[in-house]
Amino acid sequence: MKHGKKYVEAAKAIERAKLYEPAEAMELVKKAATAKFDETIEVHVRTGCDGRHADQQVRGAVVLPHGTGRSVKVLVFAKGAKLDEAQAAGADYVGGEELIPKIQNDGWLDFDVVVATPDMMGVVGRLGKVLGPKGLMPNPKAGTVTMDVTKAINDIKAGKVEYRLDKANIIHVPVGKASFTSEQLTENFNALLAALEKAKPSSVKGQYLKSISVAPTMGPGVKVIANRY
Repeated sequence: MKHGKKYVEAAKAIERAKLYEPAEAMELVKKAATAKFDETIEVHVRTGCDGRHADQQVRGAVVLPHGTGRSVKVLVFAKGAKLDEAQAAGADYVGGEELIPKIQNDGWLDFDVVVATPDMMGVVGRLGKVLGPKGLMPNPKAGTVTMDVTKAINDIKAGKVEYRLDKANIIHVPVGKASFTSEQLTENFNALLAALEKAKPSSVKGQYLKSISVAPTMGPGVKVIANRY
């Protein structure tokens, strides 16, 4: 893959074989973000899990101390008093059954996170083929299937991010923007790693977090020391 001039220049400051301390990695990754927009800084964690086994799945959510730097649109499926509660808590969209055709037939997907009360999961389940592949399906482990819609909305708006294994057993999570300070990025990174450590499946043998790297949207990655996690 051919990289542009800016990418090549940024990569010169990074030693490819070196494993950096988180704070140093964040400073380097900020310098490597040279695009004209505020790039997202993403953490990529290669795990020793085998996601084909149900007892080695890793999935959950963590509220980053400094948020993600982007505003998140929340859709809540609820009924009765919970609809009013969701609206009062700052949900961008609230509704029930009437939203199904809008999403299914009209392709409406103007939201980033979906929250549902447990009694609405029968309705939301009908959207599995649309929401599932986009990672938008509400899930109890991620705190998005809950009766406490106020807490769910507050957490999401405050910078809650979900993490889960992909098909290659890698976890990809945004931890902020290039405009964040190195300290803010490091604190977000540490909060994520602490959550991943807690989520370690007991059935995983050998090293759990095999390698960690951080990278801006358009720039090169920086490897972070992983053996302490």
